[in-house]
Amino acid sequence: MTNLQFISKFVATADINIQNTVQLLTDDCTIPFISRYRKDKTGNLDEVQIESIAKFQKEYEIIVKRKESILKSISEQNALSPDLKSKIENSFDLQEMEDLYLPFKKKKKTRADVARENGLEPLAKIIMAQGNEDVDFISTKYLNEKFSNEESALQGARDIVAEWINENIYVRKQLRRLYQRKASITTKVVKTKKDDENAQKFNQYFDWSEPLSKTPSHRLLAMLRAENEGFVKMKIEVDTDEAYDLIDEIILKKQSNSTSHMQLAIEDSFKRLLNPAISNESLQEAKVKADANSIQVFANNLSQLLLAPPLGEKRILAIDPGFRSGCKIVCLDEKGDLLYNETIYPHALQSRINSGEEAMAMKKIRSMVNSYKIDAISIGNGTASRETEFFIKKIAFDKPVQVFIVSEAGASVYSASKIARDEFPNYDVTVRGSISIGRRLSDPLAELVKIDPKAIGVGQYQHDVDQHKLKEELDTTVIRCVNSVGININTASKHLLSYVSGIGEKLAENIVQYRSENGPFTDRKQLKKVPRLGEKAYQQGVAFIRISNAKNPLDNSAVHPEAYGIVEKMAKDLKLTVNDLIANKEKTALIKPENYVTPEIGLLTLKDIIKELEKPGLDPRKSVKVFEFDPNVKSIKDVKSGMILPGIVNNITNFGCFVDIGVKESGLVHISQLKAGFVSDVNEVVKLHQHVQVKVTEVDEERKRIQLTMVI
Repeated sequence: MTNLQFISKFVATADINIQNTVQLLTDDCTIPFISRYRKDKTGNLDEVQIESIAKFQKEYEIIVKRKESILKSISEQNALSPDLKSKIENSFDLQEMEDLYLPFKKKKKTRADVARENGLEPLAKIIMAQGNEDVDFISTKYLNEKFSNEESALQGARDIVAEWINENIYVRKQLRRLYQRKASITTKVVKTKKDDENAQKFNQYFDWSEPLSKTPSHRLLAMLRAENEGFVKMKIEVDTDEAYDLIDEIILKKQSNSTSHMQLAIEDSFKRLLNPAISNESLQEAKVKADANSIQVFANNLSQLLLAPPLGEKRILAIDPGFRSGCKIVCLDEKGDLLYNETIYPHALQSRINSGEEAMAMKKIRSMVNSYKIDAISIGNGTASRETEFFIKKIAFDKPVQVFIVSEAGASVYSASKIARDEFPNYDVTVRGSISIGRRLSDPLAELVKIDPKAIGVGQYQHDVDQHKLKEELDTTVIRCVNSVGININTASKHLLSYVSGIGEKLAENIVQYRSENGPFTDRKQLKKVPRLGEKAYQQGVAFIRISNAKNPLDNSAVHPEAYGIVEKMAKDLKLTVNDLIANKEKTALIKPENYVTPEIGLLTLKDIIKELEKPGLDPRKSVKVFEFDPNVKSIKDVKSGMILPGIVNNITNFGCFVDIGVKESGLVHISQLKAGFVSDVNEVVKLHQHVQVKVTEVDEERKRIQLTMVI
């Protein structure tokens, strides 16, 4: 089977599209570049389809490599028959290949090995043949020092038979199907841990059983965590009699003198070898699916978070609120650079504050807003957030100032990171955290790429999934988001630049260094002057950077420089300059793309170019909206059943979404409460940061849990 035949089993598109995509990937083209600028070669495949092709190409290469390794190992043992070689060469199922390899795999000495070493394999073959020989009598011929009586000799022979049954590919396949259809997952509490305070969050699983095939990903990951922390014991089980019957049907022949020995060997093989192996396989398979599901939930949430609406280049006063430690204030200019910082204490204990001091704090804020020409105020949503919001809204400003509550998830991680220390070496963590709260209002994407996605807190069981796969998927998500928006090369940090197609960490550093030594970039061609940035990196990344007020207006668009000549010809044919053609909908409507097709640039790309000329450099993100919580609800004590409250969706899981209603604890809207009728996917109903109306159905103040419904 070729790689194209293998990939086409999983990706529904023409073979030529797969072939061209694989070739582009082999030529070190990035997925954002391929999906945006090579549509005519790929048949307009999107990033997700191209990622799938890349994934299955990698999987194919892993299978081929493993196949070569298995063939070499068996060949070295002089055990590679033509039939076995053919079976392995024609298999592209890793599990099947491992089954074929199982009898030849080096392993610890088994009971069967000991029996073989003591000459019991001929007796095992007689039992396995299931003829009419008197097995009990024949066994006396095989007695020796190690196996000194009939029963021990027969047991040794059965150990060999049990191993053969375990290595039978058809038996293993049929058992796997049984486990896939009928396995149950069961958990029991570890008695010594039953009263452990930390175990109580898992009390649902103290005595739990359900079909493994129907266990949702979040529940499986919760059970695995409970087991890993030592609170429960877990088992994957099928009906033993059904498993025996299945193996009997495959292995047993007609009734014979060996039947009773075969049945004992079958039971032993299942209990000691097959059941542990296949139940573990089934659990691992379910875990892989649960991981993939959980990782996808995280990636979807991260994507929505990164593409959250930006306020844009505005002057921002950012507040990291606090009670005893005060509110950390920073003033930032349009580029997010620090202008001023201070700490005020509007919420300190009454013994330390009076209304006069509160008035003084208000005066300071008002003065900062005027002095630094502040356009908006960004308040972190942590401790004292609502109190700070009320305090700010009491201030009479000289001009309208918008007030936003911003998620501060991950701000403390950023503030203590090397990235933050490099950016602000002369300021402490509190100032850096406040800067992050301000910057994530002006441009969430540019700021959040500096934080490890796992610290942003928009996933489910992210610490329990395969960390390598999680990182891979989250990195892919960040790359997709950054390149879908495009970045201003003259203001982007090296961390943001490192996610641009074809750039990476080292070239990002070189770009920032070049910018700092030579001043702002004035055209895209200057990128070629950056040390170590060669033709390939330039081709892959140049169209994803933007240069405002560039000499060539196309440098601030998503048009690739390789198509500049075509745009100039379009303008010339319309008797216009490129400047006059850009954003001129009336004139771009006259362009007939089929007149400009070249061997390199086809119709699909030309249509994209015309669309881009209509609205060059348009940010795909929406505009940010001001949101206001219910002013009467400041803590969980104020939340009562029956209340209808405004809220913001701040996390999405498979079982529902969490909504911030303006108190420290987010409320849960279960998937069944998102809307009337059945909901299969939470993302069909809500998105991260969506403004929603919710009704409180239950408040558990002691456990700090709030149940909500959107069915109002």
